[in-house]
Amino acid sequence: MSTFEKSITVHAFRDDSLGEHDAVGLAEAMRRGEVSAAEVARDAAERVRTVEARLHAVQVHIDAPAHATKAGGAFTGVPTFVKDNTDYTGLPTGHGSAAFTPRPARRHAPFTRQFLSSGVTVLGKTRLPEFGFSPTTEYEGAEPVRNPWNTGYSAGGSSGGSAALVASGAVPIAHANDGGGSIRIPAACCGLVGLKPTRGRVVANAQSRQLPLDLVSDGIVSRSVRDTAAFLAAAERYWRNPKLPPLGLVQGPSERRLRIGFLLDSPNGVPCDTVTREAVTDTVARLERLGHTVEPVELAIDPRFTPDFLTYWGMLSFLLSVTGRTFGAAFDRDSMDALSRGLRETYLENWRRTPAVLRRLKRTREAYAAAFRGLDVVLSPVLAHTTPPIGHLSPAVPYSTLIERILAYVAFTPLNNVVGTPSVSLPATSATENGLPVGVMFSGRPGSERTLLELAFELEADGPFRRIQDV
Repeated sequence: MSTFEKSITVHAFRDDSLGEHDAVGLAEAMRRGEVSAAEVARDAAERVRTVEARLHAVQVHIDAPAHATKAGGAFTGVPTFVKDNTDYTGLPTGHGSAAFTPRPARRHAPFTRQFLSSGVTVLGKTRLPEFGFSPTTEYEGAEPVRNPWNTGYSAGGSSGGSAALVASGAVPIAHANDGGGSIRIPAACCGLVGLKPTRGRVVANAQSRQLPLDLVSDGIVSRSVRDTAAFLAAAERYWRNPKLPPLGLVQGPSERRLRIGFLLDSPNGVPCDTVTREAVTDTVARLERLGHTVEPVELAIDPRFTPDFLTYWGMLSFLLSVTGRTFGAAFDRDSMDALSRGLRETYLENWRRTPAVLRRLKRTREAYAAAFRGLDVVLSPVLAHTTPPIGHLSPAVPYSTLIERILAYVAFTPLNNVVGTPSVSLPATSATENGLPVGVMFSGRPGSERTLLELAFELEADGPFRRIQDV
């Protein structure tokens, strides 16, 4: 889109085989024989083509997608995409980077196999910022992924391509993963449900298991709570972690009333803007009306948490720069974007602090557990301010300015990645003056996805999420 082109709302909802179904509804329609998987795949591909000229969300298309031939999966025949940092046999995995030429994957990643077990039809791969480091899906030398609610704004990151396609109605669900907010941030920006599972709830990929602190959880972004619940149940049928309580299929609210704490500003002192604070206070009022007990909570984490997380983040960039040849031919670390290079340089200036940083980050779970004494759930903003315009967080911005902007924006989500706890972004009832969604976040104890989903079902029933096709 030209710099001078008017920002618009983009969606693909129409009278075709997908209609306005979510993934659960579409799978049910196929099981009843009302539509076929082949018809749905064809119409979804057409929807993707319709929005892609504006949103730039797709990295790789599959010309002839293979749809499931056996019924039984929760999402049999449902069209979807895999994020382009996860291997899918025969497709290159580019990680959003121009620093190398990716090779076609020889086998599916472990999570890809788990996702496919649900019966989905994969249409291709979605774009992400380089190595998933940024909270916006933008590039130095390529079109950004744009927000379908308002194309002048960010779709979030790092799962921005997936969120843009789901929010626009191109597909009902798409793969996302989260190492510092990368499911929840784009969900908040695009008005979606985005749940980061407990560490170990879904299968871990090999790269994650090799890290001293595994931050990344895989999942999906969806337009309905029941789609996210159905995904987790399907993932558990494929593989269940015996160290976590079983989840099963959550199908609606619970009658149990919860004790909920809430935060308005970041534990490290980053203040939130007015619209974001109002989204949280409005949600507090809704929760109290529904009979829950809601009270302010303090989360006394180490004041060094943010610089420690930044150091660890930089360590990841450094490790990628020295092992990059495993990704593909002719890896050139100097061709990594300015954010990746800045993170790497930050780490090289502070690498001696690594053992202390790791010790402090691992101790964060103690402060998190202390905050939950007497509480079931904590409500907070997802982000410290509303969705920024394209360019505000671009990797073309000088690193010193960019990192200040990122830290003033992503002030809540990394905590759950460090501690390994589940957390879900839900659309608030309010919107910005530009019509953009605003997200609120609920975080729980380890293994408490059921509680989060039951509460999400209740809020969705109390005030259905805004629909882009109604704008």
